[in-house]
Amino acid sequence: MWRDALADEMTSGGSEQQWAVETERLCLWYGDFQALIDVVFKVKAGLVTSLIGPSGCGKSTLLRCCNRINERLGYVRTQGRVMIFGHDVYAPQTELVQLRKQVGMVFQRPNVLPLSIRDNVLFGYRIHQPEGSRAPRKRMDEIVEQALRDVLLWDDVKDKLDRKATELSLEAQQKLCIARLLPVKPKLLLMDEPCSALDPKGTEAIEELMWTLRGEYTILIVTHNMAQARRASDECAFMLVGKMIEHRATADLFVTPADQRTADYIEGRYG
Repeated sequence: MWRDALADEMTSGGSEQQWAVETERLCLWYGDFQALIDVVFKVKAGLVTSLIGPSGCGKSTLLRCCNRINERLGYVRTQGRVMIFGHDVYAPQTELVQLRKQVGMVFQRPNVLPLSIRDNVLFGYRIHQPEGSRAPRKRMDEIVEQALRDVLLWDDVKDKLDRKATELSLEAQQKLCIARLLPVKPKLLLMDEPCSALDPKGTEAIEELMWTLRGEYTILIVTHNMAQARRASDECAFMLVGKMIEHRATADLFVTPADQRTADYIEGRYG
């Protein structure tokens, strides 16, 4: 299965450079509208990479190609290749359930479930367990604690695990959405404007969390916030009208952009 092959690839450490994401001449159409045009893009494993560009330039579309979530729309057509840790996600043998287990996604607004904090953390883990199997309560408690510790939420909620998740602050809800992904052990986290609904304090907390998770996880984030891209990513890619214009180390892209269009955007001349 695709999942087993990916797991082997992740543990082998065979290649000199481990690419988490590689796209080859990736094109995507929404009906007659072409949203992505021959996108070539490589994301290094273990880093935080941000996607920036004007609204409608294809950032979120590119992000969602990594877990094929665009396909929920029946009028989407795709050409080219998307490789996740060396495996083609559009190959016929790719199982979408297993792909989305390895590629977790966080959306603009927290989408916690109307369940307890504990049940939110365990939701994905339970879905992916073999039919009829059930982990011991002690093991479940360990999974909940570890996931909440990983997202820096444990100390705040350890005595409230049976409370409804919807009672948490937006910042805590967004952290919980990330915690919900971790028990199934994804290797790639996609974040689509994860701070857009948060205040500055909440934004700072999520950025700190991203920096804590980098290394163990590869993070690909879409953001309209230039300061956030500059603060919270190792590498940054600029997109414009469906094309990949430039992708470099974040400091280099912001200080010495190679393309004038990049310079125009980050200096606020358009977009």
